[in-house]
Amino acid sequence: MASHNMVYLVATLDTKGEEIVYVKHLLSKRNVASKIVDISTKQPHSFNHIADISASTVAEYHPEGEKAVFATDRGKAIVAMANAFKQFLIAQNDVDAILGLGGSGGTALITPAMQALPIGVPKLMVSTMASGDISGYIGASDIAMLYSVTDIAGVNVISRKVLANAANSIAGSVLFKTQEQVEDKPAIGLTMFGVTTPCVQSLSAKLNDKYDCLVFHATGSGGKAMEKLADSHLLKGVLDITTTEVCDHLFDGVLACDDDRFEAIARSEVPYIGSCGALDMVNFGSPDTIPEKYRDRLFYPHNPQVTLMRTTPEENKIMANWIATKLNKCQGEVVFIIPESGFSALDIENGDFWSPQADQAFIDEFEKVFIQTEKRRLIKTSHHINSPEFCNLVINEFKNIIK
Repeated sequence: MASHNMVYLVATLDTKGEEIVYVKHLLSKRNVASKIVDISTKQPHSFNHIADISASTVAEYHPEGEKAVFATDRGKAIVAMANAFKQFLIAQNDVDAILGLGGSGGTALITPAMQALPIGVPKLMVSTMASGDISGYIGASDIAMLYSVTDIAGVNVISRKVLANAANSIAGSVLFKTQEQVEDKPAIGLTMFGVTTPCVQSLSAKLNDKYDCLVFHATGSGGKAMEKLADSHLLKGVLDITTTEVCDHLFDGVLACDDDRFEAIARSEVPYIGSCGALDMVNFGSPDTIPEKYRDRLFYPHNPQVTLMRTTPEENKIMANWIATKLNKCQGEVVFIIPESGFSALDIENGDFWSPQADQAFIDEFEKVFIQTEKRRLIKTSHHINSPEFCNLVINEFKNIIK
């Protein structure tokens, strides 16, 4: 039986022991149970005795055992301990909330594990890094970061206030946990871009009465956020109409997914419909930021800060292979629907990016690589992605696989 309201307090105790003891003391005054987890890579140290879970216990979760953590230089040790801590944390069944304290090293150690926890588990990172670009620490997760103001080096007039706020915040989030209301509408994820907006808005309008339609902007982080929810089993289905992040990932664009795109679909086996939304374009910033090798290509200036580049037949072939190979790993219900009359508002007859040969290169390669099974199907339709006919086809297929 998991204990009630257990907060994991995580830090490198060789440098943050005094602070973590102070936070634990404040939580106990609020009747909130906590465990101190040591992730120090320097052993032993004077705060070893206060850890409920020692650094060597955490290090044993590294795939190569604790020697991989303690037998290397500091940089390698931090990477290895981060890996071990992530494996340790996901193996625990009583994490009601997590509070981390750290400088740059501690923040890099703790946040990957926080990202691995489901959406909704309270996660608070008190960090010296919290006033800069924190996207790398947060990823697509719901981590709250609190700037420590001074270095976290002892309990002083400033840190006492900041740490008290942190302790009270995490105590509040476990003590006042909202009981899940019975969800009247299951949530589904949809991916959208400006050039696929008519399709996705129309899908949302038609599905809204039965489903909570969560629309994600296909900007790299949008796809990651949607897949994070799929991994957390918070989505009942995915309408991945706009897979354009793949273009940017493979061809130097600025709104790129990463190599994990589509893997959450395979892991979660969530019912999935995919399509080719905006695979006709790679996103760059202002014209002067475009890599030299692309200078002679076809561009469309979306606005002064965003320049779109038309993908070539060769690039479409590469993308088709990449996407089909990923989807071949899926064992759940998967339907991929190809709109043969164009992949975006620009890729339409007489449009700026109209290129039937580029689209056909995608279709041919996808058909060649995609392995169809009873649950994994390819459908081609003669319509455009933003047409009412395409929208109706997606809805009908979705109703078939969501049963």
